[in-house]
Amino acid sequence: MPDPAPLLARAVRDLRRESGLPVAFGGPVTRDGRGFVIDQLCGTRTRSLLSLRVDAGAGLGGRALELARPWVVDDYFASDTITHVYDHAVAPERLRSIVAMPVRVGGSTRAVLYAASRRPVGFGDRGFASLARVVQRVERDFEVEGEVQRRLAAALSAERDADRGAPAGSAAELDELLAELSDIAETVGDEDARRRLVEVCRRARSLSRRPPADRRAAPRAPAVRLSPREVDVLAEVAVGRTNDEVAAVLGLLPNTVKSYLKSAMRKLDATNRVQAVHRARETGLLGR
Repeated sequence: MPDPAPLLARAVRDLRRESGLPVAFGGPVTRDGRGFVIDQLCGTRTRSLLSLRVDAGAGLGGRALELARPWVVDDYFASDTITHVYDHAVAPERLRSIVAMPVRVGGSTRAVLYAASRRPVGFGDRGFASLARVVQRVERDFEVEGEVQRRLAAALSAERDADRGAPAGSAAELDELLAELSDIAETVGDEDARRRLVEVCRRARSLSRRPPADRRAAPRAPAVRLSPREVDVLAEVAVGRTNDEVAAVLGLLPNTVKSYLKSAMRKLDATNRVQAVHRARETGLLGR
């Protein structure tokens, strides 16, 4: 499971900025799903909410967690739709209008986020739409990082199997998994999430850069010839870099990188970047 702290820290900042509300906070749901702990604050004046454990069904956030949907109060202390067991933590912040929103991934709630004002405000359709966009982004980030964790675990497991001589895994499978992760990175719009995804690929690649001696086979004689720039581009792709990052490293335009990659794929008779890297390694055109 990915560490939720960086995702939630960014989410509460985004909630505050995009909603125009002065306060945002939240925290991850516990493993048993019966509550959550507020560990991210933005715009608060005190630390009264920090480390507060909120149980399912209790208070505003607990209600949102229990029902698995947003819950809003226009005037927190006057509301009769929630219990008031956490008034002692809310009072120092003098919060009035508050909305609590569950972050849902794969049918379960992973976190609860709040946005709040110290004066009564109406949460209209536009206000809820801006809040929903932030929640959807953090839900997508959880999904992406969860997939990264799953694929990375599978890749490293394959590498360990290969080290033990087991037939289940191979360095080629590891290459393919990491290349797939790089392709996923190209589709992620959130810059922070994309950078984390690329960094995972690099760390995994560094762990498997040198296979054991008994698995090092002499490369076959190259059947094709790649230009030096095509080799450079493939080498950067092999360590998990996206096209934009390859362009920055090599001092090229992104479209030029795509052109070199397309040319290398054609020469190697590869249908995608994964095959291109794998076949370049097999034929000795690219170091292992």
